[in-house]
Amino acid sequence: MVTLAEVAQHAGVSASTVSYVLSGKRSISVTTRQRVERSIRELGYHPNAGARALASSRSNIIALMVPLRTDMYVPVMMEIAIAVATTARTHGYDVLLLTGEEGPDAVRRVSGSGLADGMILMDVELDDERLPLLRETDQPAVLIGLPADTTGLTCVDLDFKATGALCVEHLATLGHRDIAVIGEAPAVYERHTGFAERTLDGLRSRGRELGLRLLHRPCGGGYDAMAVTLSRILDERPGTTGFVVQNESAVEPLLALLRQQGRAVPEDVSVVSICPEQVAVQASVRLTSVAIPAQEMGRHAVEQLVAKLDGRGGDEVVLLAPELTVRASSGPAPAR
Repeated sequence: MVTLAEVAQHAGVSASTVSYVLSGKRSISVTTRQRVERSIRELGYHPNAGARALASSRSNIIALMVPLRTDMYVPVMMEIAIAVATTARTHGYDVLLLTGEEGPDAVRRVSGSGLADGMILMDVELDDERLPLLRETDQPAVLIGLPADTTGLTCVDLDFKATGALCVEHLATLGHRDIAVIGEAPAVYERHTGFAERTLDGLRSRGRELGLRLLHRPCGGGYDAMAVTLSRILDERPGTTGFVVQNESAVEPLLALLRQQGRAVPEDVSVVSICPEQVAVQASVRLTSVAIPAQEMGRHAVEQLVAKLDGRGGDEVVLLAPELTVRASSGPAPAR
């Protein structure tokens, strides 16, 4: 491995000058800095991470807490995680991925050990048990998600309440009055996961304002669970003509079951989904949808955290505005 002394010799400067160029702790002339940087590139020098951390009191690592649960759509979680990792790298940080369900213990371990300079937390619940400890520690942190109380926190999320409202507004404009919401797995609501609860709040409140009849049913993953859920919905509300789906694993089973029952999409029923763009465009019927801006959420979270680490950022909530794309799955309500 190339050493700092070898870089200094190649650039014709002292080892301390190379160190100052790397750390930025002293002003170095532009000519000297460029000569040192050229030697670093030509020799392929990489500073020792441990020594750099000791010198700067920084690990240059961001801890990303992603509890991977079976009732969550993992591809979205991983897309956010990849966006976090790639954006962090552009700012000179590596990412430590924590996937266990340690809760407050993970916050305590990271903040108390110096493992990372800051934290990004995902899968945020309305009354998340990690937050009291997070507020007590000096560790800079950003949440991808929105708890009930955002005091003293920095959060980034899609505006899921506005997303729910946008979906029912679209169906109401098309004349649909009886709308069923096919939600996430029951455990997601039992945990009071923020995105699911806020979407439901937006659906219900806007639905009431528009005079719609709304029915919400959680749904597990897979064809069998969707068959049971759809049967229950149509027994309870046989006049249902609009569906809002916030459950990626339920999308294709729902479309297949509607076909089997002779219900054409969108002539007989309309379907609107809250899902990644890829899911919407690759479905057997191209879905009218509000996309999950996973990459944008991950990028914003890192930029907010880096600003806090550099002393530039304060506590704030960034809500990304939803955008609904109309495709082949939504149309006018059938005449009664």
